[in-house]
Amino acid sequence: MARRGFLMSCFLSEGSSRDLSARPRYPSMPRYPKGVAKEEAMGTGKDVEAPPEGRRTVTFSVYGMACSACAGSVEKAIKRLPGIHNAAIDVLNNRAQVIFYPNFVSEDQIRETVEDAGFEVALIQDDVKELTTLTCRLHIKGMTCTSCSSTVESALQSIPGVQEAVVALATEEAEIRYNPKLVSADQLIKGVDDTGFEAILITAGEGRNKIQLKIEGACTERSIRMVESSLQALPGIEEIVTDPVLHTVSVSYKPDQTGPRNFIEVIQSIDSGRLSATIYSEGGGRESHKREEIRQYYHSFLWSLLFTVPVFLFSMVFMYIPGINHMLDIKVVNMLSIGELLRWILSTPVQFIIGRRFYTGAYKALRHGSANMDVLIALGTNAAYFYSVYSVLRAATSRDFESNDFFETSSMLISFILLGKYLEVLAKGITSEAIAKLMDLAPETAVLLIHNEDGNIVSEREIDSRLIQHNDVIKVMPGAKVACDGFVICGQSYVNESMVTGEARPVAKRKGDSVIGGTVNENGMLHVRATHVGSESALSQIVRLVESAQMAKAPVQKYADRISKYFVPLVIILSLLTWLAWFLVGKYNGYPKSWIPSSMDGFQLALQFGISVMVIACPCALGLATPTAVMVGTGVGASQGVLIKGGQALESAHKVNCIVFDKTGTLTTGKPVVISTRLLKNMGLRDFYEYVAAAEANSEHPLAKAIVEYARKFTLEEKYTWPAARDFVSITGHGVKAIVGNKELIVGNESLMQDSGIEIPDQASELLKEAEEMAQTGILVAMNQEIVGVIAISDPLKPGAQDVINILKSMDVRSIMVTGDNWGTAKAIAKEVGIDTIVAKAKPGDKAEKVKELQMSGLTVAMVGDGINDSPALVSADVGMAIGAGTDVAIEAADIVLMKSNLEDVITAIDLSRKTFSRIRMNYMWALGYNIIGIPIAAGVLFPSTRFRLPPWVAGAAMAASSVSVVMCSLLLKNYKRPKKLETLQIKGVMVE
Repeated sequence: MARRGFLMSCFLSEGSSRDLSARPRYPSMPRYPKGVAKEEAMGTGKDVEAPPEGRRTVTFSVYGMACSACAGSVEKAIKRLPGIHNAAIDVLNNRAQVIFYPNFVSEDQIRETVEDAGFEVALIQDDVKELTTLTCRLHIKGMTCTSCSSTVESALQSIPGVQEAVVALATEEAEIRYNPKLVSADQLIKGVDDTGFEAILITAGEGRNKIQLKIEGACTERSIRMVESSLQALPGIEEIVTDPVLHTVSVSYKPDQTGPRNFIEVIQSIDSGRLSATIYSEGGGRESHKREEIRQYYHSFLWSLLFTVPVFLFSMVFMYIPGINHMLDIKVVNMLSIGELLRWILSTPVQFIIGRRFYTGAYKALRHGSANMDVLIALGTNAAYFYSVYSVLRAATSRDFESNDFFETSSMLISFILLGKYLEVLAKGITSEAIAKLMDLAPETAVLLIHNEDGNIVSEREIDSRLIQHNDVIKVMPGAKVACDGFVICGQSYVNESMVTGEARPVAKRKGDSVIGGTVNENGMLHVRATHVGSESALSQIVRLVESAQMAKAPVQKYADRISKYFVPLVIILSLLTWLAWFLVGKYNGYPKSWIPSSMDGFQLALQFGISVMVIACPCALGLATPTAVMVGTGVGASQGVLIKGGQALESAHKVNCIVFDKTGTLTTGKPVVISTRLLKNMGLRDFYEYVAAAEANSEHPLAKAIVEYARKFTLEEKYTWPAARDFVSITGHGVKAIVGNKELIVGNESLMQDSGIEIPDQASELLKEAEEMAQTGILVAMNQEIVGVIAISDPLKPGAQDVINILKSMDVRSIMVTGDNWGTAKAIAKEVGIDTIVAKAKPGDKAEKVKELQMSGLTVAMVGDGINDSPALVSADVGMAIGAGTDVAIEAADIVLMKSNLEDVITAIDLSRKTFSRIRMNYMWALGYNIIGIPIAAGVLFPSTRFRLPPWVAGAAMAASSVSVVMCSLLLKNYKRPKKLETLQIKGVMVE
């Protein structure tokens, strides 16, 4: 697997050409459903290792590396180890920096691996403070093409303390991972401002909530100070920033100690109640910036049109109307006519006032040694405008020189480009509407219940849902949305959680059950105590993940970035060569004079060709080809319940030709049930299960829970108390021992019985073999050293699992199953679903090794799993897919999260990635094809044979249309439909009673 990491900016020298392999990391997703105990999450019946403590970074000195091939050998050897997050090799400085999960691999193992590769190695640095890294998000204003985004990205990466910086042109945002001990968010903003672009803080990444309040009433400097001091006295306050001009106060706080409702109450109590406060929604919001940008382009275009239309009429229309034509030809000074003077006057504000943004953008780019679209526009319009000024001034000072101006070229060019930018920002706004739809899932208001000291409800009131605080009790009426994450303290109902889990069937909720904010209460009334509010909620975490996904660049984008780096300088050179070639050929009579239009001379004809070449070239289309498609693709995935963590995951997923499936909880439901019971001695079934359940009730193993749950069916009481078990012993991976009443019970597998010296009769052995062949787990029960029964337990397959495997085969994707279960059960399950290749009795490290073995054979491997022990394999795979109902660790390690926990979404993820990259290829074909075809036409290759030439203003309109067409092409992904084969599957959630 080839992944490019951010460590190059940390310590690799600029001269090194090493490609780094890295997986961009994103915020972990919450576990669904909430409230599952840690023991339950880990009790999957597999070999479970502790979850990772977090990543650590170590730096080694590596001696003996002579070239990049040596560095490649070291890098490859390290990355074969389980739990390696990233490895970067600096061959010039003989260093290797490794980021790893310490629960899966140690420093000594890494060092031994490098030594086995034939190099001397020593640990020189162990940075255990990796977890202090924060992620800052900035909105960047003024970027027009990939040259701008590359300039900002380079500037941010050069700031000490910045570990990674990604600037997305499509979203006009930057995501920066930084060490807060070395650099602050304010310094990052200043770093962007120094490049000439404006940066606005979206979030600094601190682990705290932040809210902005608008103060209304008799605001004075004294009252503002009182507000600040009063809020500072509240517990949990981190930082307060007031704006005396806007009368706003920004408060950073710890949500478990205080909240926005407390702030509003405190403000209202100040100065005898003459002040009030509301949530200020306009402060630095992404949507407000987007709306402002759209408004600016719209107004700029209208003002430009106001001046350009008369210029166009004077140049192209009125000259053919008798009377008006004569009036416009009246001379003012020498040969300067009224028409020329009016065109000059009207085009000047378009060039220098309305078109000021292009001068500003060009200056910023040139100041930092780069060139962008603004440079092309400024050069092209200036050439037309100033040549026209020269022409009219010469006419005004001469009695025989007849001027021929291009004022309509510069003004119409700016107008069409502004129209194109307006349409582009409109279309780009649509590409990110997936986030807006997710945020709209949360209700605007909530009903807060007020309790007295005795816990009785004394009143209720409707509040803004953003004012909900920890431990508030919220009343949820039938048909209303749940306003926050929490648990039910009163009432019972059914809640539709399909927006998170994809499960269409409403889920029963009663006292003690957890609920998720944004889900819909179907019938009964619920009282919910808030546990996660604001940025802590499940919905907020999903939004953050989608935001991060839309920021991440796909590796294919690096080609566009490389092209755009040289694109503008090359176009300027081509433009000058075009002008020079046509001018020299005309000067030395290389073409007939009849080719020159009557309204111009040879110099002006050459100048028009040069300007057309300059303004028809479009670096924007190249820069938008990938990010817009990735934004739409990840947004569509989120709406389908498939959370794709950015362009890296999308690009890798479309190449997948082999999928490794975990068994328990992935191919199967993960909830074992008792299938059959065979008694070998004469005794009642209820008595049998009373003894067995009494022993197993003390075990947390899922098989034990299945037995206890089944045993409850033989009792008449809902909360039956099992007989006391003495001397209880749990033997990990084998079973349990206990004394119940006057009987010694041993419940477990065949090896436990053999170790206990219990003879297994032939009938019991046959029953075990029969269960194994049917993909069931056989449990032996011995009482007083004698086998008395065999219990067969099965973990049912997920509905449609076999159909999913068959569809993957039709897509030329190979399926493999890797499980920690025994070979018999594994073979039976594999046969049932149609998988030919299996690996059984696999430990977590074995799963990762199998993934790497498949990768070494040339396959692009995806891993689908749900447990803690799947995380090493998920990290190792080219694409890790985590089942949404799985554990936090698995979801953190994965590239794609299947929120619905349906296997069909594996197909959706692969198909969507293929469709997205098909769209990206189409975008590149259009963007490159447009430039390859358009530039020669603008240069006049068709003129000798057809007399067809492209006026500069038409070339400008074509340039504006090209970037809009790329964005619109990406937007067609919004019409994505899942493969038709999936529509025939009736895959639903499984309820195990």
